Amino acid sequence: MKKLKDQNVKGTMDYLPEDERIRRKVRLTLEDTFIQYNCLPLETPILNEQKLMASKYAGGDEILEEMYTLSDRGKRELALRYDLTIPFAKVVAMNPGLRMPFKRYEIGKVFRDGPVKPGRFREFTQCDVDITGVSSQMAEAELMEMALDIFNQLELNVTIQYNNRKLLAGMLQTLSVPSSRLNDVILTMDKLEKIGIEGVKKELQQKDISADAIRNVERYAQDWSGQNLTYFQQFASENENVQKGVNELSELTSYLDGLNVLKNCSFNPFLARGLDIYTGTIYEIFLSDQSISSSIGSGGRYDSAIAGLLGSEESFSTVGISFGLDVIFTALKGRESSLVKDSQPDYMIIPIDAKREALMVASTYRKLGYRVEVDMSEKRIGKSLERASKRGIEKVILIGNEEVTNNKIIVKSLNEGKEESISFRF
Repeated sequence: MKKLKDQNVKGTMDYLPEDERIRRKVRLTLEDTFIQYNCLPLETPILNEQKLMASKYAGGDEILEEMYTLSDRGKRELALRYDLTIPFAKVVAMNPGLRMPFKRYEIGKVFRDGPVKPGRFREFTQCDVDITGVSSQMAEAELMEMALDIFNQLELNVTIQYNNRKLLAGMLQTLSVPSSRLNDVILTMDKLEKIGIEGVKKELQQKDISADAIRNVERYAQDWSGQNLTYFQQFASENENVQKGVNELSELTSYLDGLNVLKNCSFNPFLARGLDIYTGTIYEIFLSDQSISSSIGSGGRYDSAIAGLLGSEESFSTVGISFGLDVIFTALKGRESSLVKDSQPDYMIIPIDAKREALMVASTYRKLGYRVEVDMSEKRIGKSLERASKRGIEKVILIGNEEVTNNKIIVKSLNEGKEESISFRF
């Protein structure tokens, strides 16, 4: 058979059964945990109006450059969703009768025309939980605990880095960064761990940030050096955002400590999560062994998005978390884990000139809850038994004309080398 080449669009993947089996186990783990935390299921359209996805309360300029756009026969401008957050905000805005707090989960495909790298594709699956109607940090604490619960089940050691956008913005204001340039500086500060302070200074210079502000940012990065929240009290009296950020982080850490998960979390005052949408606590989840450098989950509070879509001044307290199914799969593939071990059928049925009867037996055993495969290869019995043994299948059922005549089947245990005759009425 001639092999096709280059048939997949760049940034898309086919997942063959051995890979898709792992992905499905990850998805089931996520969904079962979401349900355990009493999240309600929701599904939103992949196709959206372009103006919705491009609103100023959406993903920001960086993501909008990666948005797939198209038009329909009616010449309406449309876009493929690039995340599940704005579609969720739209649902809340369109349905004022929703009972609050409203906590939902959604698992679905999203699309971004961005760089392709391990675990990052252009068509990928996001698994999100969002809570609206909770103003306290209880919501953030529960989502962070849920994330650690999930990765414990997936046998992946992770660390959650967290920060607060109010604190970050307030500190930059105390460092002589003008309010109009805050987002520019925040985007650069978010790269501190990747490019170092010299890289940050160089990028800020390219953005025409004042030399005085750059010196202050450098001094702040050096002075912080792993101190705790008390460090920021000296700035709280002169900046309201710093005080609010410290208060929210103090509340959050008290909850995380009570849940006994604070040891798995790390405060990073330079974490920014570059999206303009975030208004409070933010967090990113990283593999502890750093085998994948990018985050495998992230989220935060975005209290202005729903009101922004409604054109209202009313605040809708909203916080969410998102897990990338594809990057989690990439992290799991190749590891020694119970998740990636192949699960074989309980029985393989090998018909010997008794195909109809083999299907009847398979149907009966499946109704009893067993996983059953019927051998349809039409190979010799010896070859079929050898194939079953190589696959690690422990039991096979042999059915021939003699067995059908005598209303019985032969169950053969390949590991023990034993067989027994069992009555079966055809």
